[in-house]
Amino acid sequence: MTELSSSLEYTGRVFTVTKDRVRLPHGVETTMDIVRHRGSVVLIPMPDETSLILIRQYRHAIGQHVWELPAGSLDPDEAPDEAALRECHEEIGQKARQAVRIASLYPSPGYTTEVMHFYKLTGLYVPDEAAAQDDDEHIEPRVFTLDELRAAVAAGEITDMKTVAALQWL
Repeated sequence: MTELSSSLEYTGRVFTVTKDRVRLPHGVETTMDIVRHRGSVVLIPMPDETSLILIRQYRHAIGQHVWELPAGSLDPDEAPDEAALRECHEEIGQKARQAVRIASLYPSPGYTTEVMHFYKLTGLYVPDEAAAQDDDEHIEPRVFTLDELRAAVAAGEITDMKTVAALQWL
């Protein structure tokens, strides 16, 4: 693929959008809108080997509350390992003694550059200092057993794709 031109269409807090004119490998020229994102971390916080912590929060884009794995965007120039530890404290109010990267996946490679880095977090503990949540977040953490989580997915009660996908590693 050859990029012929690119123009910045939108700049937001979390991502930018460009309009790219490209020549595809088979010679066709077309215009594509691309959401450019720094990347994110998806946390799999496990208090023990048979349970994990999900969070419930309101998602305006779909107009409802959802249960999902904690996640967050990388800060500028932040390493994914550092972001995983930071987000763990911010999202569930706990810190992890160990963060192991499980995988890095593209959620929607047809229109976004975002890569999601999945981390299994263990050795969880409540630190002395309180967590600082983002102003636009109201998060309710809850421990689920793996059996409860699988049943909730099968019943259609958990519909967040990153959460469902992460079950394959547990």
